[in-house]
Amino acid sequence: MATQNATAGAVNQPQESERQHLPLGSVARDVSAPIFSSTPLWWWIGFFISGGLLAVFTVTLGAISVIGVGLWDINNPVVWGVGIINLIFWIGIGHAGTFISAVLLLLRQKWRSAFSRFAEGMTLMAVAVAGLMPIFHAGRPWFVYWLLPYPNTLGLNPQWTSALVWDVVAISTYGLVSLLFWYIDLLPDFAIMRDKSQTKFAKVTYGILSFGWRGESKQWHMLHKVSYLLAALATPLVISVHSIVGLDFAMGNLPAWHHTIFPPYFVAGAVFSGFSMVIIVAIALRNQFGWQHLITQRHIDFAAKFVLGTGMLVGYGYLIEAFGAWYAGHPGEIIATNGRMFGPTAPLYWAMIFFNVGAIQLLWFKSVRENHALLIAICIGVLIGMWLERYVIIAVGLNYGHMVAMQEAWIPTVFDWLTIISPFGLFGTLFFLFIRFFPALPMFEVQEIGYEEGWR
Repeated sequence: MATQNATAGAVNQPQESERQHLPLGSVARDVSAPIFSSTPLWWWIGFFISGGLLAVFTVTLGAISVIGVGLWDINNPVVWGVGIINLIFWIGIGHAGTFISAVLLLLRQKWRSAFSRFAEGMTLMAVAVAGLMPIFHAGRPWFVYWLLPYPNTLGLNPQWTSALVWDVVAISTYGLVSLLFWYIDLLPDFAIMRDKSQTKFAKVTYGILSFGWRGESKQWHMLHKVSYLLAALATPLVISVHSIVGLDFAMGNLPAWHHTIFPPYFVAGAVFSGFSMVIIVAIALRNQFGWQHLITQRHIDFAAKFVLGTGMLVGYGYLIEAFGAWYAGHPGEIIATNGRMFGPTAPLYWAMIFFNVGAIQLLWFKSVRENHALLIAICIGVLIGMWLERYVIIAVGLNYGHMVAMQEAWIPTVFDWLTIISPFGLFGTLFFLFIRFFPALPMFEVQEIGYEEGWR
């Protein structure tokens, strides 16, 4: 059993320039060290803060179930409030994990190995949060099974033209494939943890999780075959899931919603926010666990360029929305666009533009991409900006209907703010447990790449 603290000795870790001289065996040692070491203080602090937010989240959803969705200030015409805003936001957070695992794997991008494992875990955690939102937004979560096509004598079949049913099918499929992808790639690493464990309980637990993995050539062949098969299945999901979410809006004949740009625009925004969260987590793990030689500046630089590229696509989407309103000349579209830009909520709209379009222009400069404090600040700004985007689309968009007499602003209540903040408790609690008991980096993939690059 490793006795050293995972955070100790970070200054002694090899830097990127020394990476080619590392022994391959050091990968398993360094990645497993946080699991077999004593729990650091920062982990306990983060875990208890997340646990407190999780308790608040539980109480908030309990109150919504007992009293009703009226605790959220949803009204007519703003019939979708913070629940649907959070649904889209959290689905987007998880998109980078599937993109890294599936698309970059098929494209043979080696730099994905620095992010794939914990990004896949983030996908599952984000889907867990997102999946709760439409269930409680429906008002009667105990009848959620009505959305499923189960055999029943009363003929309570789902209404397949409902956007809510589309989301159920898309999110459940997305979550299942992501879970399979995440777990299959963990089998070799579970076997390493089984062999390195010193206690009987740990050996038995990791042994069960590894499904008898012995590292035989046939097993490796099947692992790679299944991984690429799942990647081929998951790649369409990267496009389809958030496209379906975008169609929830584009199919509605409302000003500021009825745009064909929404499906690709939503996909780009999801990868944009997801990669921003990945960068924040990657830098935190790199510094706390001393993984500068495993998550190198080159990896972070690639991810930052992805944020810049997808951010430019999001900015293009904003431009097309405004251009479409002007080109169509529809009075409702013009009123809605002017209301977003110059109405009571205009500061939120321009804050969205600043965080999602303006601030990311700094990423053109290598010095900014190498300044991790500034890079984290930009990525946090992106997360804020992407939440504001969903707010502008839903809460502000619904406010500007076809009839001026029906306009009514959506004003967040205390329970709205709790629903915005407290889901980070569920996400954080699951993530802290993940990095404490599971290898956060794919050891076998890093070793394979190291062997190809000539590590000693």
